[in-house]
Amino acid sequence: MIDKIYFAPLEDVTGFRFRNLYNSMFSGVDIFFNPFISAVCREGRHKKREEEDVSPENNRDLKLIPQILTNDPGDFLNTAAWLIDMGYKEINLNLGCPSKDVAAKKRGSGFLSVPDRLDRFFEEVFNGLRAAGHEDISISVKTRTGYRDTGNMGRLIEIFNRYPLSEVTVHPRLGRDFYRGEPDMEAFKRFYEEIRHPLVYNGDIAAVEDINEIGNKYPGVSAVMIGRGLIGNPALAREYKGGEPLNPEEYRLFFRNIYKIYRKELNADKYALDKMKELWGWAKDNPMFRDSHRAIRSLLRAKNPAEYEYAKQMVFRTVISYKSKP
Repeated sequence: MIDKIYFAPLEDVTGFRFRNLYNSMFSGVDIFFNPFISAVCREGRHKKREEEDVSPENNRDLKLIPQILTNDPGDFLNTAAWLIDMGYKEINLNLGCPSKDVAAKKRGSGFLSVPDRLDRFFEEVFNGLRAAGHEDISISVKTRTGYRDTGNMGRLIEIFNRYPLSEVTVHPRLGRDFYRGEPDMEAFKRFYEEIRHPLVYNGDIAAVEDINEIGNKYPGVSAVMIGRGLIGNPALAREYKGGEPLNPEEYRLFFRNIYKIYRKELNADKYALDKMKELWGWAKDNPMFRDSHRAIRSLLRAKNPAEYEYAKQMVFRTVISYKSKP
């Protein structure tokens, strides 16, 4: 049975204001992961946005595991030391980001294409942590099954097994696939059978039935990580753990408050609208909106806040009308 639900990091979406809003409205998520921090050298400085995002002051009422993006062990150790000084006991390495710009630099999922370099990276990181007296710090990874193909998958599993990782989260797609196509469950099965660390499933979970299916097929998996599915149904974790399913009014309030957050953060209506359209692109598949597709299309074409607000009212009017039918 799946015991824990993790909220996946979604770049430029799930910052600390989003996390705090979500956590105040919905229950069921056990651990949040921040959108990755780009590691910096000893003399470098992190972006103010990244510093704010992982500040314990901004994440008081939830459990956050910070995630680092890098392929340089020295930069990882420097950034890890900064996070450890803030009180973090676990740090996650991003081996899953599918961005072409990131992968081209052999970071994120691109790092999976050079397994020998990844092996040396882990060796230097764990040696560095021991030398600094940080053997109690947990290092976990979020990975894909490869970048261009699964040819390195056996080697990657061997590397992961060689080091004392606290957890391995697998999104069973290739980096080059982005989010297209179906998850490769045969590849996940191989991880399930061969990995020696606690294993977490990530990918295309949108309903309670999806979580139950993973738990039934892979009883050794105790946690799932969900990203887009928790935008499409913010109450999914709550419902899975026996709480009430999502209702239209709390969804309306959730999206209203997210929009306020983005308008404040981005300080530009166009960027805030673009971000909301991205969220609606994930939300539109919720069965709640099955009679709202025309209104959602209008929302996705909105050119200004007034058009957006009008279209959003029509979306929820259709939902309420549907819910009120006998």
